Amino acid sequence: MSDEGAAARLEQLRALAQAEDLRPFLRRAIQLHPSDLAEVLAAIDGGARARALAELPVETASKALAELEGRVRHPEELLRAVGPDYVAELVAELPSDDAAAIIRDLPPEEREAVLSEVADRAEVDQILRFPEDSAGGLMTTEVVTVHEHASLVEAIADIRRQSAEDDALYQVYAVDGARRLKGVVPIARLIVASPSRRVHEVMEPPAAAVRPEVDQEQVARLMARYNVAAVPVVDERNRLLGRVTFDDVVDVVEAEATEDLLKFASVSPEEDLSAPWTAAVKSRLPWLYVNLLTAFLAGAVVYVFQGTVSRVVALAVWMPIIAGMGGNAGTQALAVTVRRLALRLLPRDRALAVIRKEVLVGAVNGIANGVAVALVAAAIGEGWVLGLVVLLAMWGNLVVAGLAGASIPIVLERLSIDPAIASSIFVTTFTDVCGFVLLLGLGAWLLL
Repeated sequence: MSDEGAAARLEQLRALAQAEDLRPFLRRAIQLHPSDLAEVLAAIDGGARARALAELPVETASKALAELEGRVRHPEELLRAVGPDYVAELVAELPSDDAAAIIRDLPPEEREAVLSEVADRAEVDQILRFPEDSAGGLMTTEVVTVHEHASLVEAIADIRRQSAEDDALYQVYAVDGARRLKGVVPIARLIVASPSRRVHEVMEPPAAAVRPEVDQEQVARLMARYNVAAVPVVDERNRLLGRVTFDDVVDVVEAEATEDLLKFASVSPEEDLSAPWTAAVKSRLPWLYVNLLTAFLAGAVVYVFQGTVSRVVALAVWMPIIAGMGGNAGTQALAVTVRRLALRLLPRDRALAVIRKEVLVGAVNGIANGVAVALVAAAIGEGWVLGLVVLLAMWGNLVVAGLAGASIPIVLERLSIDPAIASSIFVTTFTDVCGFVLLLGLGAWLLL
């Protein structure tokens, strides 16, 4: 089915659920992929969403609820609406990581009311002990393990038994009697190796293993680096606690990218994308005030040189061009540097080399753009002296842009300040102020 056809079908289901025409809705909903059903539920209002969820079969509802996380504001209100008994049924159907994610935002007393109805709550409790943005908070405790000294015949029997409860068989882990992680068993080797061999003869060292307190972003980088579908989570004694799987990491990467994008625009990551306008004003206004204060610096430069501007009015035409080009060049250098820092691709001993590179790029681009604007100035009859002023101002400001765009995020990172949050404001200030000083200062010197 085409994308348009699928979208139309989901819109029809949304309309049925919103109108509470639940019989045809339920008949079609159970045939949907959980992610598509979650998209439908996210598009309807809270009351209709709770009623539709409560009427769905528990298995269908639980999978859709797991996919609904992050798509609606205040998911705990939905859980409160359907009641703790039904939520407990949903939680019992889910893997431990999805179950923990669903009930984590509930108040402690309501969370306890749900968990008290879950027969096997120990695994969910274990995940809830860790922050949600850590490996422990992200992991699932459902893992397939075999003893390191078991024969391959015994191991295959164990895998079959455990896989009946775990349909996402990414990796098989070899452990000892104390559940300490000893290795990873490739499925292909289990199939082709002689049945008389032992697990420890065919297992491999894990490409990576993490402690539960490791940040989720670091887990995502490890999985990307080693191209693995899952990373085991171990405690301080190397005992296997669980695993973080690639489907959870995809969500992490999306969340981190969204957070970095919002920070880069000086918007608080806490601002929900579907939040009301009042929340948006509250999160953005402080940064706009900071930007306003820095803008006063650029305005002060123009005020100091107002006599020059009044006598050489043509300079006013070039002011936004010089400042804008500097801002764009600074943003380019800033984006590259922040990306290097975010991906841990900028060792401390390479910082000066990166700054030198960006300054050189700015100098070359400044000459190229400066010559272009000088030719334009000459072509419109402003004279070669004004063209020279514009050329030098453009060249100098792009050098400053490269210097500021590379050095400011590095300095902020060394000061333990997130460079994605504050860098853009400082870089813009530098390029505006320096651009005006260069243009108006050179103009006062060479034209008056």
